[in-house]
Amino acid sequence: MKGFQNLIEKDLESALTDLGVSGDLWRKLLSHSRERSQGDLTLPCFPLGKQLSRSPIDMADDLVTILASKHDVSATNGYLNFKADGEWLAQRAIDGKKKAGSKKILIEHTSANPNGPFHVGRARNAILGDTMVRLYRLNGDEVKAEYYVDDMGKQVAILAWALANLSSEEVDEVLADKDEINPKWEEKADHARVRWYQAAQALREQRPEIDQEIAKMVHDSEDGDDSVLVAFENAYQPVLDGMLETLSRMGIGFDTFTRESVFVIDGSVAKVMARLESLEIHGTADNGAHFLDLGARGLKGKTEFFFRRGDGSSLYATRDIAYHMWKWQQGFDLLNVLGEDHRLQSKQVGMALEELGEKAPEVIFYAFIKLPEGKMSTRKGNVVFMDDLLDEAKEHAAAVVRELRPELDIDSVEEIAEAVGVSAVRFNIIRVSPEKGFTFTWDEALSFEGNSAPFIMYSHTRACSIARKVGRGSNDCTIPSPINQSTKELLRTIELGADVLDRTLKESKPHLYANHLLELASTFNAFYRDNPVVVEGVVDEFNFAICERTRVLLHDGMVGIGIEPLTSM
Repeated sequence: MKGFQNLIEKDLESALTDLGVSGDLWRKLLSHSRERSQGDLTLPCFPLGKQLSRSPIDMADDLVTILASKHDVSATNGYLNFKADGEWLAQRAIDGKKKAGSKKILIEHTSANPNGPFHVGRARNAILGDTMVRLYRLNGDEVKAEYYVDDMGKQVAILAWALANLSSEEVDEVLADKDEINPKWEEKADHARVRWYQAAQALREQRPEIDQEIAKMVHDSEDGDDSVLVAFENAYQPVLDGMLETLSRMGIGFDTFTRESVFVIDGSVAKVMARLESLEIHGTADNGAHFLDLGARGLKGKTEFFFRRGDGSSLYATRDIAYHMWKWQQGFDLLNVLGEDHRLQSKQVGMALEELGEKAPEVIFYAFIKLPEGKMSTRKGNVVFMDDLLDEAKEHAAAVVRELRPELDIDSVEEIAEAVGVSAVRFNIIRVSPEKGFTFTWDEALSFEGNSAPFIMYSHTRACSIARKVGRGSNDCTIPSPINQSTKELLRTIELGADVLDRTLKESKPHLYANHLLELASTFNAFYRDNPVVVEGVVDEFNFAICERTRVLLHDGMVGIGIEPLTSM
């Protein structure tokens, strides 16, 4: 509650000065109360009491005596607790002032190898990254969403080799013990071509010469061989298009696509390798490969960062350095979304960039989603495809909608079910803190009960229904006194929204804002229960103003975390 904090700080500073406290330590100590029942802001008096050799309990009691005439303040066991005045909160909510963003940020996310459909494990990157894009935009910042296309790596080479060397009959024979492609997705290239990729992976274990052929293709691509890069593009582009179709269904899009090969072709990678070789921590291995000794810069564990093979070709990490140097030239701050298995390489790339006079990007690392039997793998085929999950979610939602709204026509049910199903899937993933892994289960993924997207969506449609009933915008109103408890709880939640968004962006933890939206929906429902907006045709202007403010905040917040803001359900 920054606004409330600004309101009390001058009086609090004066009171502390009267007691003999010096310095600004108290400003760092003043924070949100852990328990809402205690107040909105809390100041622990223990460090301040130590400064004056006084009991913190006595100090807190003295501060209450000084401040009680101006603020709702109490003391509990050495803690000073402030509660915001209900009328002040109401005026803030009605005014509805919004902070203007000032940040320019380029967020690179997803960037999955285009060798097969999105599965639930891959989708965490996309959903997490897209939510950060949306939340920065909600904050008023200028954001660019970037997809870095791996168009020359080993995974693409395997797919290209398979398409050039295997017939559909051979693929079916190799994968005879695996499930056939879902007929629903036969025309979707990402589903069709993943079987070629999986067949090639199986054959590599039987025929070592395949690895040699694939290695040559990778090497030639890194040398900028046009024919190989064209073959790679012809192999991966239909798969990428299919992946983007799935992402679009989840409301995920990109502003720019940058191909990895660009930095090989334009000479950027060669320049990077030459500069890295000139560094004092550069070394050469027995096989002629070049590396940086990052242990000399404090890196623990695997300290040798290889950036050039013995045959002179680059590595993925080398091209990543060139890519980041290019990104910094765009005039944006950089944020990357990566799986936890990329921690070491990301650290190495960041340190190499710093050696070259560049900054390391900010990175969100996320833990993996697993199946009950283990990690998902496109290679092994033990995955839950997002296309299947989204369809299952839609069917589940349709059944619920038909039961609750039997009067709706088929098209309306389809529209609502699609929005509810996709929103529920996104929210199920985003509500978990990024660093926490979890095990995927169908029941949990498709749950519409309790703390879910549909709960938030229904609260929004309730506010929309009230707005339609009134049929106009809110008018000037008189703030009642006193304000009842359910109204005050909603007003406090509204006031906290900007703080939660600020913390969400600073810590890169969108689950914080997702939980805030749940609280906003919950306190709104309690407000609605206790405070009717229309009684016998007469509009309570204050209640309607608060209802309208909540409707706007729910709508904007839902867009911010990727929940479809339906106006009726």
